[in-house]
Amino acid sequence: MDRKTFIKKMTGALLIGIPVYSMLGCSSSDDSSNQPPPNNNAKDCLANGTQSSIGANHGHTLQVSSSDVQTGTEKQYSIQGGSGHNHTIIVTAANFSTLRNNQQIQITSTSGGGHTHAVTISCA
Repeated sequence: MDRKTFIKKMTGALLIGIPVYSMLGCSSSDDSSNQPPPNNNAKDCLANGTQSSIGANHGHTLQVSSSDVQTGTEKQYSIQGGSGHNHTIIVTAANFSTLRNNQQIQITSTSGGGHTHAVTISCA
């Protein structure tokens, strides 16, 4: 196609709203760009341990290690952290099984200081 023909086609296409790529014989999509990128940051309790979120938190902390998840035996944890009072939670064998399947769990803490906390444990 010569320059004059190219300019005429492009000008006409732009005036009537035809996508320029269709005038050039180009495809409008690339199937490879529509694929989601591989998830290299997948959450994995056995490899990375856990992360915890404590509702209505005021200094409490919790760390459940990957070795605890692997062992899977019921265990009691203190979540006192920097708080002035203690709470505990019990992670059951069934809870550990859920974590090994890379699913989160939620446990209510014991009462301490006149209240409880919802503790969510998910994979890191």
